[in-house]
Amino acid sequence: MLCLMRHQRLLSLSLSRASTRFYGSPSSSDGSEIPKDTYRAPAVRIPTIKKLQEIARQNYLDISDDEMTAYRDHMVKLAKSYDVIDSLKEPTLPVKYPRTPGYRPSKEENPLNAWYWRCDIKGAETGKLQGKTFAVKDNIPVAGVPMMDGSYVLEGYVPEYDATVISRILDAGGRILGKATCEDMCFTGSSFTCAKGAVPNPHNTDHDAGGSSSGSSVLLITDEVDMTLGGDQGGSIRIPSSWSGNVGLKTTYGLVPYTGIVPMNYTVDSVGPMTKNVYDCALLLEVIAGYDGGLDERQPVNLTVPEYTKQLSTELPDIKVGILKEGFDQIKSEEDVDKMVTKAAFQLRDVGAKVEEVSIPAHDSALDVYLPIAFEGAFQLMVNGSGGTGTQNRGFYATSMIDALHRGYRTRINDLAPTIKMLIVFSSYMRRGYGGRYYAKALNLFRDITEAYDKEFQKYDVLIMPTVPFKAPKLPRANSTFSEIYEAALGMLTNTAIFNATGHPALSINTGFSNGLPVGMMIVGKKFDESTVLKVAYAYEKLRDKIESS
Repeated sequence: MLCLMRHQRLLSLSLSRASTRFYGSPSSSDGSEIPKDTYRAPAVRIPTIKKLQEIARQNYLDISDDEMTAYRDHMVKLAKSYDVIDSLKEPTLPVKYPRTPGYRPSKEENPLNAWYWRCDIKGAETGKLQGKTFAVKDNIPVAGVPMMDGSYVLEGYVPEYDATVISRILDAGGRILGKATCEDMCFTGSSFTCAKGAVPNPHNTDHDAGGSSSGSSVLLITDEVDMTLGGDQGGSIRIPSSWSGNVGLKTTYGLVPYTGIVPMNYTVDSVGPMTKNVYDCALLLEVIAGYDGGLDERQPVNLTVPEYTKQLSTELPDIKVGILKEGFDQIKSEEDVDKMVTKAAFQLRDVGAKVEEVSIPAHDSALDVYLPIAFEGAFQLMVNGSGGTGTQNRGFYATSMIDALHRGYRTRINDLAPTIKMLIVFSSYMRRGYGGRYYAKALNLFRDITEAYDKEFQKYDVLIMPTVPFKAPKLPRANSTFSEIYEAALGMLTNTAIFNATGHPALSINTGFSNGLPVGMMIVGKKFDESTVLKVAYAYEKLRDKIESS
């Protein structure tokens, strides 16, 4: 009872102080302040008894009207705390460099639809990225520049802050030329679900460019920018890098801060570099990696970032490479892809590496275990009442984005890609029918799967397999069935998605072309050992280029 009385006194005091802060003291003689008793609309409106009863039934509660009336009376009092919160200024992420909003490019300026928005933001006059031009995936906020995350749900949102990775690029002298097209809420590995249209493969426009960081890859291949940023929850950096032919790195879980970026699932979210060559990938990683002061709880506090570029080498005398048997000869594998990646892996012997085949049987079932994490996790975070940015972590929350997503999911949800609508219905059923049991079990199982890979990493420095076991397929046609659309959107994750759940770093690099389309090799490393992954990729890249030029 004493605790309750003390809480009420503190609440009354805080309300009084907040009221004074927001409204000012009573009107002074010159009328320069707003009178304290001036009306202000409440931050939260308490619904009717009828509406509250609907909410109760949705939560399996059976409450009488008299009891609900008592509850409602108390809710009115609780709502005053929300008035306090609404009146206070919240901390946000900094915006350091001037910019204008930019513009949506015309079809003539944007023939492959790889740009969502064009702008021109110049960073510091000096730094590691001085002179480098950038496009950033359109799920990464840039203050004052419209974004839509590939979806009508978020279209029209203009963030007031720069994501941490944006500030780091600008602080290092980078120049941002715009936002790269991404797929609808980033939930696909293909390049045809963006609300503004498909992004075709730059090597053959009948084919898929890969996604969800589709525009980020295409803008590199067409030489419109020097570097790009992508996001990866199941392969969304590595798949377009494989199918379009650039270098793309999904970093160790927590190495690069995801602060301020549209999330999909806290357990698998990742942001990382996409570049034309391995050196640039290492350089960009040096800039964007590192602890963000607790604003992203995915990150360990003792995180250190080496100078990755200084650890690159063309010789690998002490490196042991394992060619992962289960990454090849899958149901959808193409023979030319398997042969090209195997040949590329064994070519590392020419620069001193020891290369041999290794088997990890857990790889075969890992995608099945990943799917509940991806589906139910994305549903809970993106759609199911959390404002699209989640709860229960102490990191940075973008409240303006929460408002925009909340409105969007209620007014434009029917305009989502069919794969996402299926996800919503299926995941909602699984949550209501099974209470999240399989999501939880999948996360438990991934501890054993992760341990299986870590055991092999005691013997090998890196594991190698095809990024995607087949080349870029043709884009689906307008009359495609849902099954065809689903398979085209999510049927390429067998090697990539696993490492989002385990947290290991994984890089895709081009091994060459077959039938005019790129073939990507994925190099997977120990957690927080991007140095070795980049070192192996760099040695292979130099060897590949030497062979091609001879």
